[in-house]
Amino acid sequence: MKKLLIVSSVAALLSTAAFAADGATIYKKCVACHGAKAEKVFNNKVPALTSLDAAAIEAALKGYKTGANNFGLGAMMKPIATPMSDDDIKAVAEYIQTLK
Repeated sequence: MKKLLIVSSVAALLSTAAFAADGATIYKKCVACHGAKAEKVFNNKVPALTSLDAAAIEAALKGYKTGANNFGLGAMMKPIATPMSDDDIKAVAEYIQTLK
């Protein structure tokens, strides 16, 4: 039983680390506009991503992906968000929270 608990704990830690790494990898595509630390205010219209919580970032990315946010700068984000899976969106939103 003890071995199972240890193995489960290690697996959980490894999967969490991998999850964070995926968010960091995905975010590399965002750096040019949003900054290395998600600190840039883009075009005086988009707030720094670090000022948003993970749920707001996820909602925005899902809106860009579906076309619901296809107005203004949303049209620029659609081709970026479209290939992202829900797991990718969640990973990058959670990664951005670590940059605060």
